[in-house]
Amino acid sequence: MSGEQPLDIQIKPLRTMEEMTPAVELQHSYWGEDAEAVIPAHMLFSLANFGGHVLAAYDGSRMVGVLVGFLGTDMTDPDRPAMANLEIVSKRMVILDSYRSHGIGYRLKLAQRDIALRQGVRLVVWTFDPLLAKNAHLNVRKLGAVCTAFKRDYYGTTAESGLARLGDSDRLFVEWWVTHRRVEERLFGKRSGLTLPQYLQAETIIVNPTTIRDGLPVPSESGTLPATSLALVEIPTDYPTLEKSSPALAKAWRGHIRQWLELLFQRNYIVTDFLRAQHEGRDRAFYLLSYSGAQFETFSMN
Repeated sequence: MSGEQPLDIQIKPLRTMEEMTPAVELQHSYWGEDAEAVIPAHMLFSLANFGGHVLAAYDGSRMVGVLVGFLGTDMTDPDRPAMANLEIVSKRMVILDSYRSHGIGYRLKLAQRDIALRQGVRLVVWTFDPLLAKNAHLNVRKLGAVCTAFKRDYYGTTAESGLARLGDSDRLFVEWWVTHRRVEERLFGKRSGLTLPQYLQAETIIVNPTTIRDGLPVPSESGTLPATSLALVEIPTDYPTLEKSSPALAKAWRGHIRQWLELLFQRNYIVTDFLRAQHEGRDRAFYLLSYSGAQFETFSMN
């Protein structure tokens, strides 16, 4: 599929037990034989028939993508009635490797949004690895979601589990408010996001600018926290390749991003955009964080 658009991709909900078998096989294409990371067919069947959904993307008769979600409740205040805390939890999305970067994940998420609108649910939530630039681009830049919390080792540290990369499972917590004006602007092109040069011209600082060593991006050993309401946090453009070529550097990146995101979230910043662009002669990727607290204070770190 490389270099060509998939033809006639169709999105449809799965209902029967028989339909769930290829959905399990598709998960194995990403997670391998890790039983802990794969949702079994009987669970997919139950989710699809009792308030949740299993959406599949087909190229002809071949299943090339799957998205799993279910109704849940926000447990921040468990004493509130469930209806007041209702949300859709988007648990799993997998696209066949040869079909990635063709907009299939985007189409699956739009179909999930349609389900939320039909069910009268305004919020869809999920988590993703903060070091995966492609996921960040889809979730934040294209869909218009925001990341409101950082979860350290959300799925534990068991090295055998595919949910932990190099023994860590840090995640960003995503909130996708599907009826929000910001989301509609991103989805329907009413207003595109600002560019990296525009943010930099507005004196938005890169708190952790990278350097290049032996062709690989190296995290900064020091940095400066923002003195304004916006901040840019840099991540590698291709962390999975970095994991394979230099596990030690990948581990260093994990600790580095953990430090910065925890610090900024503690200071009432949230992730509101993601940018990937040429800067200073090389391809680079950044989260944009915006201050969301009631009062802004100036601070710095060396």
